[in-house]
Amino acid sequence: MLFRSKNMAGHSQFKNIMHRKGAQDAKRARIFAKIAREIMVAARSGLPDPGSNPRLRAALASARSANMPKDNVDRALKRAIGGEDGTVYEEVRYEGYGPGGVAVIVESLTDNRNRTASEVRSYFNKYGGNLGESGSVSFCFERLGVLEFDIGKFNFDQVFEAAVEARADNVETISDVLEVTCSLDAFAAVRDHLIENLGDPLQAKIIWRPLNTVECNEDTAKTLIKLIDALEDNDDVQNVYANFEVSDEIAQKLSI
Repeated sequence: MLFRSKNMAGHSQFKNIMHRKGAQDAKRARIFAKIAREIMVAARSGLPDPGSNPRLRAALASARSANMPKDNVDRALKRAIGGEDGTVYEEVRYEGYGPGGVAVIVESLTDNRNRTASEVRSYFNKYGGNLGESGSVSFCFERLGVLEFDIGKFNFDQVFEAAVEARADNVETISDVLEVTCSLDAFAAVRDHLIENLGDPLQAKIIWRPLNTVECNEDTAKTLIKLIDALEDNDDVQNVYANFEVSDEIAQKLSI
């Protein structure tokens, strides 16, 4: 059953963490580099034609959403298709606990497992966390498919109706986007249906969403933000997820 939710009560702190970096102009070059890496991996994982490669199409939609220059996109595609640098990127997930016992999942695309593992471990150690084994914290999260549509281009009813037809699970208005969520198994079908009927989303991806959250005080939250910042600033890291929440007062102080 699809839930009709026009507003999200208690806006999720992890949602803020996922997006706050994207609004910082100083991080644009790093964001572009991460998107370029995803474009290359997507293009090499299937046909280099976006029409026949949903992952590539989603990566290109992310590039447009981030206002990534066309030259950057074309360069990433040429490198992927031509194999110019011979670099092979591998998807690796790291799991561990941050300060306050907060569960953290780190997704990376790396050409050197040893380097990335060493750097990720150093961040956890520096900020009072512990890097664990694969599966050590993933049970604290659920795997979901997420598609986001620009609220300036689509109205809620339009997206809701398409989501019902696609058999998605939920539609919510979150800040300036309309977010459609679905199960992992249904993601491909929902994504393809929505793209066909609505056009390209701002992003379409599989995420880790917390099943429960850990309440953090100001000191713990401050250290945790430093850990997340360090992880996100690493070139190999694509996404960081954490199951924490803070009060509105603390969030405002830390500009989360």
